[in-house]
Amino acid sequence: MPQDTAPAWVVPVMRAGFSARAVVYALVGGLALTAALTGGAAEGTTNALAELRRAPFGSAALWAVALGLLAYALWRFLAAWYDLERRGGDGSGLFERGGLVVTGAIHAGLGLSVLGLARGGSGSGGGGAAQDWTVQILTLPYGPWIVAAIGLGTIGAGLYYMQKGWRQTYKRHIRVAPLTRKLDPALQAGFLAQGALIAIIGALIISAGFTTSPENAGGIGAALGELRAAPFGRILLGVVALGLLGFALENLVEAKYRIVPARAGPDVQTLASRAKAEARRQAAKAS
Repeated sequence: MPQDTAPAWVVPVMRAGFSARAVVYALVGGLALTAALTGGAAEGTTNALAELRRAPFGSAALWAVALGLLAYALWRFLAAWYDLERRGGDGSGLFERGGLVVTGAIHAGLGLSVLGLARGGSGSGGGGAAQDWTVQILTLPYGPWIVAAIGLGTIGAGLYYMQKGWRQTYKRHIRVAPLTRKLDPALQAGFLAQGALIAIIGALIISAGFTTSPENAGGIGAALGELRAAPFGRILLGVVALGLLGFALENLVEAKYRIVPARAGPDVQTLASRAKAEARRQAAKAS
């Protein structure tokens, strides 16, 4: 594959991946909002998808979600290897491309877990998986410190998502359209909520490392549970649930409007390029 372009099939693979992520976060956010309203317990990713299996055509939907998540993982691996998002080959660019590999691996694992659910199994994601690998790492030399380092990295990933929402850097890859401009506040809230959850997961992992208690580790379900147990927990859970629904919406928008810089032409306008153009016009008027 040439380094200055990308094959056409990369685009539908990417769109399938973002569509699957939208389904996952819509389920998790919807169940979390229901829990906030009714006072029940919030569900993690695996349990939320298990609810989908009970719906009509649920098994077929799970197969579609699993394949979509694997497509998302493939997209991230390809984007990192061929620099399809034009992040560059310097230190900063290589770091960002390394992050694409990590997120690809996470979604590959989630996709395989959902495949297990689709085939009638119980899956292997969520807090149980986090506890399983924490048990294994804690048995290694310096295991607690390794777990704590992974927790710090997870917190860093959460802060990355939050700054992506705060600074609106996600706009660089979203094509301008009337719908994307209207939905922009929801997209921003989605990144902030997702980042907060990931940071909480990182804090739980650090707790597991320093207390050598694997049961303290957990995934999205555990993070939502921590929010639920906090003062004014139902309100906090409701706010984050709305944010997760916003993140699901953001993934749906990316499924339709995200561009692949390696394939996009110079005339394609993104939300970021439009904002810069408007800022230049305003500066020109002021001068």
